[in-house]
Amino acid sequence: MPDEQMANSGGQPATAAGPPPTASPPAPAARPLDTIDRSILRMLQTDGRASIRSVAERVHVSRANAYARINRLIDDGVIRGFSALIDQERAGQGASAYITLKIVQNSWRTVRKQLTALPGATHIALVSGDFDVLLLVHTKDNRELRELVLTRIQSIPEVLSTRTLLVFEETDLGPEEE
Repeated sequence: MPDEQMANSGGQPATAAGPPPTASPPAPAARPLDTIDRSILRMLQTDGRASIRSVAERVHVSRANAYARINRLIDDGVIRGFSALIDQERAGQGASAYITLKIVQNSWRTVRKQLTALPGATHIALVSGDFDVLLLVHTKDNRELRELVLTRIQSIPEVLSTRTLLVFEETDLGPEEE
C-alpha cells in the first residue's frame, strides 16, 4: 500500500443518514489505548485524509507501526469509518433542528429503524431525562422541516410527542489538544 493512502476497513463509512448497520459479529473486547493510539485518533479526527506517512511522522513511529495501529483500531471497532465534515447550509440544507421525542416504552429499536430512514436525519441518540430520543435533522428550509416533523415523525405510532429546537448556528468541535 502506498504511504500516501489511508488504511481502509473495506466497508463504507458509518453515517447516521445511511441505512442501519446489518447484524455483524460482536466487536472484540476493548483493548486499552495508549498515548500513541490516542494521538493517532486525534490526528485522524482532525484530518481523516491524513497519509500513513504524516501520521507516522506526527506520532513518532514507523510507517509500518502507524499502519498496523490504524488497522487494529479499525478491526477493534474504535474507528468506525471515515467521513467528511459538511457545511449543511452550503450544501443546500438551510434549516437544522434537534427534535426531542417521547416514545412508547420498549419501542426504541422500532422507532430508530424508522428515524434512520428519514431524509436529513444525521444523528439519533437514545437518552435519559425528560425525553427519550434526540434527533438531529438538516432540511432545505423550514417548510421541509415542518413537513418532516408533522407528517413523517409524528405519524410514527410509537412517537408520543415531539419538541423541535431550531439551530441558529453550529460549530463542529475538533479533538482536544494535549
